[in-house]
Amino acid sequence: MRCLNDLRKIGYAVGCGFMVGSPGQTPETLAKDLKFVETFQPEMCGIGPFIPHHATPFAGAPAGSVALTCYLLSILRLIRPTLLLPATTALGTLDPRGREKGILAGANVVMPNLSPVGVRKKYELYNGKICTGEEAAECRDCLDMRMKSIGYRVVISRGDPKNE
Repeated sequence: MRCLNDLRKIGYAVGCGFMVGSPGQTPETLAKDLKFVETFQPEMCGIGPFIPHHATPFAGAPAGSVALTCYLLSILRLIRPTLLLPATTALGTLDPRGREKGILAGANVVMPNLSPVGVRKKYELYNGKICTGEEAAECRDCLDMRMKSIGYRVVISRGDPKNE
């Protein structure tokens, strides 16, 4: 927290996040996470459903819920209306329309995978991640079409409220 507060004091936007449905997570820990976001007032909060990774002790754990993640996205939107709130690739990995559901629940950011295709395996956070084989431009076009299908459009800008 000291580091985040120091970064904020010198002018950086700060963020936080959590995985929904992580092993050991309870309604009480989720409530504490929401209260933390309300108190800390970050500029960005990344939440997405937990997805197990084959090379971790949690490989056999169940994945988190898209429905609960979307519900929490809507609560975060109410807590902090200006929050940069991504509809994560984890949502899209668990549900073919997951990112769209996230946007409709209150998320306001979708991000294409811009890492070069040849190195994406090095950044594998969970099993079956979407968009690992698409080039950045292909992923961007796909996002454009997906957002248009729910009545939204992709805007390319920094996105932080201080620079809009």
